Amino acid sequence: MLTALSLENIALIERLELTFEAGFTVLTGETGAGKSILLDALDALLGGAQGSQGARLLRNGCERGRIEASFQLSPPVRAWLESQELEVEDELLLSRDWRLQDERLSSRHRLNGIVVSRAQVLDLRPLLLDLTVQGQTQQLARPGQQRRWLDRFAGEDQLPLLEAVRTAHRQWRSLAAELAAALADRDRLQRERQQQEQLLEDLEAAGLDDPFEAQQLQIEQDRLAHGVRLQEGVTTLLGRLVEGAEAAPSALDHLAACEQELQQMENLDASVAALRERCTDGLVALQDLARELDRYGTCLESDPERLAELQERLAQLRALERRHGQDLAALIGQRDQLRQSLAPGSAEASVAALQQREQLAVQQRDRRCKVLSQARRAAAAALETRLMAALRPMGLANVRFAVAIEAAEPGEEGADAVQFRFSANPGQPLAPLAEVASGGEMSRFLLALKTCLAAADPHVTLLFDEIDSGVSGRISGAMAELLQRLAQQRQVFCVTHQPLVAAAADHHFRVSKAVEGGITQTRVSQLRDTGERQAELVELAGGDSGEAHSYAASLLDKRVA
Repeated sequence: MLTALSLENIALIERLELTFEAGFTVLTGETGAGKSILLDALDALLGGAQGSQGARLLRNGCERGRIEASFQLSPPVRAWLESQELEVEDELLLSRDWRLQDERLSSRHRLNGIVVSRAQVLDLRPLLLDLTVQGQTQQLARPGQQRRWLDRFAGEDQLPLLEAVRTAHRQWRSLAAELAAALADRDRLQRERQQQEQLLEDLEAAGLDDPFEAQQLQIEQDRLAHGVRLQEGVTTLLGRLVEGAEAAPSALDHLAACEQELQQMENLDASVAALRERCTDGLVALQDLARELDRYGTCLESDPERLAELQERLAQLRALERRHGQDLAALIGQRDQLRQSLAPGSAEASVAALQQREQLAVQQRDRRCKVLSQARRAAAAALETRLMAALRPMGLANVRFAVAIEAAEPGEEGADAVQFRFSANPGQPLAPLAEVASGGEMSRFLLALKTCLAAADPHVTLLFDEIDSGVSGRISGAMAELLQRLAQQRQVFCVTHQPLVAAAADHHFRVSKAVEGGITQTRVSQLRDTGERQAELVELAGGDSGEAHSYAASLLDKRVA
């Protein structure tokens, strides 16, 4: 429930603070006084009035403006606040500030003092207010709007069905995109197949197996290319280690002599044993070194043919790496990938598997769309009955109304195209509502529709801007009764020019315009006593005459009775 509204520097209002109560509230006043400003302000507060509309809303000559409203919390609003991880307080305080600086207008939304985005406010909006304004025929023509109204009428039971359809559609769309990519890859591969096959042939002919082959071949080539010098080094080392040089003992002879001397010393002093063991270990290691050098030397044979083979293989591998800009490991990986992708039927098998999964997703999507469509048809039948029952007392005794549901391209909202069809006169065929309904008929229809939808949103405040425009006194009386009944379960606001509607209200505000100091300002005052209300009803009834006074008094008497 809307409990308070505060405006500062908005349109013709310098400063205004209002409080509201439950029930049925009307706003009246002369044309142009600014009655709709309050509804425009609430619309702006809840995410409307963007761009130039916001600039027009700011009071002329002012650089700052502010709208603030407080609401009692309903269970859906509490749940929304928790889902947004926002603090839940005793009431919800929503504000919007405008600032004009360097000819640039900016605005900011706050919720209980916390800055929130416009997207969050728009998400919260349908949980707080439902605004119905004149000219809402355009809204009827918006794609999907009539379907959304039907789903809203169906209530919470429809939500799981809608969510199931959305989930199934998204899963199908994801698989369809994956399939499209696979088909594109297959087609691309077919176009490039000859080039890919040639590449695979080159890589297969190269006989690549070891990513380190080039390094190993380089080592072997270096050994063959420097075999003579390496053999000289082996001879020199073996001479010093084993044979000795220039009649001098070899390193092994010296070490053997050292071991013998240490053995004799050990016989005299047992503590020398550790030194003798180290000398023995050294002698054994040096003997092993000599044997390894001898074996290495036997491998250093000159082999010009083998050297030529190595150089040719190295040249082939390096040419492959340069041509493709990859090392051997990457080339081996590319060859293995080509083997798989060019294998007979591999791409077709992948596409076939995806096609099967996509078809299963289509079937799941269509099944869930069918269940939702059946639920919509049941809701449509109930809406037809409820709407005609609400329309007939408002001067539409011969009205006919039908909800046409036709198959449409499946989407996240199902596979139904919903259209409201209407006929107000006998012999007139059912036709799209937006095309055949007059202004007065559209006003009555929207009031009846919002009344039917109210059951699905018991916590939302309803606001009507001259919904009774273009109707006669008798019909406005029926509309007043409907608004009264509606207000027994929820808070209802209505801007009106009809005395019958104004008299039916629980609370009455008068909007007036005055010029002070050459500046036009809008004032809003609550009419609290019967005399004030009767005077305003007299104005609505056509002027200060005896008949008008009697008429206004009788309307208020009927309400009290």
